[in-house]
Amino acid sequence: MNRAVASSIGSVLLPLVMCVAAAAAQEPSIDRLLSKLPPPEKLVKPVQRALSQPDPALKDPLVAQIAQAASGQNNAQALVLARKLTDRYPQSAACHSLRGIFAWDRRQFGEATGEFHTAISLDSRMALPHFGLALVEATQGHFAAAMPPLRRVTELQPQAGVAYYALSDCALRIGHKEESVQYARKATTVEPTLVEAWIQLARAEQALGHPEATLNAIAKAADISPDNGAMLAIVGYSYINLNKIPQAVAPLQRAARLMPGDYLVHAQLGFCLETVGQTDAAISHLRKGASLKSDYGPVWEHLGLAYQKEGKHADAVKAFEKATRLIPNSALPWMHLAQEYNAIGRAADAQRAQQRAQQLTRGMRKNA
Repeated sequence: MNRAVASSIGSVLLPLVMCVAAAAAQEPSIDRLLSKLPPPEKLVKPVQRALSQPDPALKDPLVAQIAQAASGQNNAQALVLARKLTDRYPQSAACHSLRGIFAWDRRQFGEATGEFHTAISLDSRMALPHFGLALVEATQGHFAAAMPPLRRVTELQPQAGVAYYALSDCALRIGHKEESVQYARKATTVEPTLVEAWIQLARAEQALGHPEATLNAIAKAADISPDNGAMLAIVGYSYINLNKIPQAVAPLQRAARLMPGDYLVHAQLGFCLETVGQTDAAISHLRKGASLKSDYGPVWEHLGLAYQKEGKHADAVKAFEKATRLIPNSALPWMHLAQEYNAIGRAADAQRAQQRAQQLTRGMRKNA
């Protein structure tokens, strides 16, 4: 029963600590992919521990009704019932914390803050209401104000990696990058199997411009979750960002097997395979990526390059023509299209494509 309540509460804790993959094949975005990772159950554990304390009030039938409402995504009803619970047990810190969580979920911030403060006055050693105060502040964008109660959580529960994780996230949001790295490292130290702690460390290191440290943290996260296709994709993308294309192939191949319907994984894998000379395999993945998202210009550009390497000029022309329609302001597809027009004897078309490539190149130099 308590686990059901805790699971519901845990699902609403995540906006504080979860913050980030469409991108050109040459510049895959790590941050945007991170936001798509599913939150782990481990983030719920601090709440489960808080609600598992020996409090007679938690045995009241109202708690079962709250759990039922929460499991049915009816948090409005859960809040109504939680208010009845605090009326019935005004001296229960756990009940006031529970009411505070549901009030926070319903964006009743004044009520939530009051309930958390009441809980703290009744039991200052309970971590949950301090975490709740941080939630209230962070949800409103007050990330600096969220940090003191989070620090209190770490004093009460020194091994709670999620609190250090949240501190790192808040610090990063207010521009305290070094502090963010320190908190993220602490999170990985106290809970080394918490995947999100390593992801947060990667985000913090990336913000400081440390690409190797970013990759190391992401690789560690992938080691912890070897069957997580999204994590493997991030590892591959990190290698691409570091211009270590050969090393990107293996994690992207595994990601493609785990996420066969992800167009970007196939596009990036095709780009890498084409770069290392495995053109047949590259074409297969690039065609798959194009079939999954036909309006993604870079996949057509790299498909054209793979066809070009194999001497399949007619196919290359079609791919480059598609790329120039989708990304008309990119000079390289026009340049490659000009080459392929020449290869099949379309000199006039080649000249026009070359002129367009030159115009775009000059424009880029002026804007540089």
